Amino acid sequence: MDKNVIVITGGAGGIGSVTAYSLKDYKLVVTDYAQEALDETVLKMKNAGLDAVGFVCDITNKASIDALVEFTQKQGIFKGLVHTAGVSGTVQNPKRVFDIDLLATDMLVQAFYEIAVENSVLILIASIMGHVIPPNPAYDGALLNPQDENAWSIIEPFLENNSDNMYNFAKRGVHLIAKHHAMKFGKKGARILSLSPGVILTPMAEKAIAEHPEQMNQMLMMTPAGRYGKPEDIAATVQFLVSDAAAFITGTDILVDGGVLTQMLKQ
Repeated sequence: MDKNVIVITGGAGGIGSVTAYSLKDYKLVVTDYAQEALDETVLKMKNAGLDAVGFVCDITNKASIDALVEFTQKQGIFKGLVHTAGVSGTVQNPKRVFDIDLLATDMLVQAFYEIAVENSVLILIASIMGHVIPPNPAYDGALLNPQDENAWSIIEPFLENNSDNMYNFAKRGVHLIAKHHAMKFGKKGARILSLSPGVILTPMAEKAIAEHPEQMNQMLMMTPAGRYGKPEDIAATVQFLVSDAAAFITGTDILVDGGVLTQMLKQ
C-alpha cells in the first residue's frame, strides 16, 4: 500500500530538517538547492529510520518545480507540502528575496494545486514580520500575484532598497496567498494555510543575534513566553497541522511566536 507523501522544501535547513523528524509516519520528499547538504541531510534521516528521499530543486525555476511535482507523484499519495525554504534580509539583495520568498512560493502553490487531493494540505512558512506590513491596495495586488510581469516594479518603490523590508513584504504576500487560495483548495477537499514563526534559533537567527544583539535582545524581552523559539516548536505545530485533527483549519495564519507579536503591535 502506498504511503502518504509529504514534501519539505528547505529540507536541509534548520526548520525543515527538524520538521522532517516530526513526520516520521510519512514518506518524505526532502528538497533543497544544494546537492551536498541535501545528500548529507537525507542520509542522516535514513539512518534515523525515516523513509526519506532527496530531490534537488531550484524553487525559483518553474521547470524545476514541475520536475519536483512529477517526482512526488511517483512516491505515493500526496498528503502535503511544508514549504520552509527561504532567505532572510541578510542576503542584501531585495530582488533575490522577492524571487525566493515570494515568487517561488506562488509558483509552488500553483504547481502543487494540480496534485492536491482530498485531505492534503499546503503549509507555507511565513513570519510574524509579515504582520507589521499594513494592508495597502497600492502593493497588495502585486504581493498576491508576484508572477505578474509588473509585480516587482510595483513593490520596489516601497522597499527603500532594503532587503529586510522586502522580507517583511514577502511574508505579507505569503499570508495573502494562503488566504486567497483557501476556497480553490477547499473545492478539492484540500487545505492551505501559512504559519508565522517568531524568532526561532536556527543558524539564520543565530547570525541575526550575533549581528544585531541589541535588537534581538529587545525581541526576547518583549516575548511573553520568555524565550526564543526552537525548531521543534515549529515542527510540533506542523505535525498537528498536517494531521486530520486539523481538518477544519485552512485559509488562515498560525502564529508560533511566543506571543511577541502582541507586544510588537503595541509599539
